[in-house]
Amino acid sequence: MFIDIHAHAYRKPVPFVVQFCTAEQLLQRYDAAGIEKGAVLPIVSPEIYFPQANEDILDMAAQYPDRLIPFCNVDPRALTNSADAPLDRVLRYYRDKGCKGLGEVMLNVPVMHPMVQNLFKHAQDVGLPVTFDGSDQVGGDFGLYDDPGLPQLEHTLQKFPELILLGHGPVFWSEIGRLETPGERGFVFRPDGGQVGRHPTGPIKEEGVVPKLFRRYPNLYGDLSDPSPWNALSRDPDYGPKFLTEFQDCLLFGTDICFFEMPFPMADLLKEWRGAGKISEAVFWKVARENAVKLLGLE
Repeated sequence: MFIDIHAHAYRKPVPFVVQFCTAEQLLQRYDAAGIEKGAVLPIVSPEIYFPQANEDILDMAAQYPDRLIPFCNVDPRALTNSADAPLDRVLRYYRDKGCKGLGEVMLNVPVMHPMVQNLFKHAQDVGLPVTFDGSDQVGGDFGLYDDPGLPQLEHTLQKFPELILLGHGPVFWSEIGRLETPGERGFVFRPDGGQVGRHPTGPIKEEGVVPKLFRRYPNLYGDLSDPSPWNALSRDPDYGPKFLTEFQDCLLFGTDICFFEMPFPMADLLKEWRGAGKISEAVFWKVARENAVKLLGLE
């Protein structure tokens, strides 16, 4: 039923922090949830986790070619730690090995950092869509920093009109509505462990920048994985279905599964709204799988 645009898996368990699934555990969850296949995104930046090799993802996909779709990932600091690193050579190599996208880009520098822009330029040239996560701070976090209103994302969409960027995470999805305070865009780590912060709640009183960016830039897509897009849509049961309907051609179901027991609330929400007639069958199937098939060239 579903194609997952955003999943994670590790070849072998790592010692602590988060226990990501193995490929076999991921498929066990997929079978239970009615997910036919999914894109597995490697983690390569140390801000967030223990880096893994692109080859691990390629090996998983080779073992389960009908179920797992490989993405590659390259930290923009790779090769020369400069803004003129020939990252196109690396990206072209992995594209030719079968990787369908780049990401999840999660180093903690500004979106407009020259090395990040260099990576985006080469991804556009090679023809790989890019999934990135965001942050509302630099230091003590992971994800590309952007300001309230996402101006750095907008400038990137303007600079690289042929580059497909998949917006993902709280910093992006919090701006489906107008922010009450800039601090509700994301979460921060506590000195004693854990995170603090909150998702915006309540009905959408005024549209934020996200729907405006979707209308203005056809190269922006929406990654509906992790809890933040579920919160963005479900917080207003009247606006949410309208949003899905208007942007039905650029939204893609995902899980962002980070541990075996992680729930998949977006799957339940889409099925609920389809059953209640809040979204059409056509909208459901586009978001659930057809947009992923088209974007990744799966059929």
